[in-house]
Amino acid sequence: MAKPSAPSRERIVAGAADLISRRGLNATSIRDLAKHAGAPLGSTYHYFPQGKGQLATEAVRYAGEAVTGVLRRGLDAGPVAGLRAFLALWRGIVVDSGFRAGCPVLAVSVEEPQADEVPPALLAAAEAFQDWERLLADSLRGQGVDADRAEGLAALVVASVEGATAMCRAKRDAHPLDQVAQQLETLIEAALAPAA
Repeated sequence: MAKPSAPSRERIVAGAADLISRRGLNATSIRDLAKHAGAPLGSTYHYFPQGKGQLATEAVRYAGEAVTGVLRRGLDAGPVAGLRAFLALWRGIVVDSGFRAGCPVLAVSVEEPQADEVPPALLAAAEAFQDWERLLADSLRGQGVDADRAEGLAALVVASVEGATAMCRAKRDAHPLDQVAQQLETLIEAALAPAA
């Protein structure tokens, strides 16, 4: 039986997601990821025998699913509420970390893969973006927005929020997210107006 203080698999994955959101994937080793999670390296390899790539993929999936949950709950109250929840999540992460953390999904997406093949972590990132876009587009379509416009707005929301998150980190200021929030909300309200 494991000691109560033994690190859980989920704690290691969550810690890896946090460190990737701060440093990126290529700037971290499996040892760094284990240390950040407060886990012995042996425990990390026990849970992730394929090493850093496996852990990174799980961390991206974990982060993607966490965001999906927040977005889904927000969208239960409609597209504008979903947008606000999505923005509030990223604003909280960026500000609460002192502008040190961003999105681990984006961090993995913008780095050059170490090999010629597409790494599983990058595929997991693509799936996360696709899930977020699908949820937003479905919500918009459910309110009568044309399918093409709904898909375009969903892609714009995800791309804008991810880009604004990166800008906030660079500028050490939440203003880019606040500006994007205002513009996106105006666009979504305009798209919903004819359907109202």
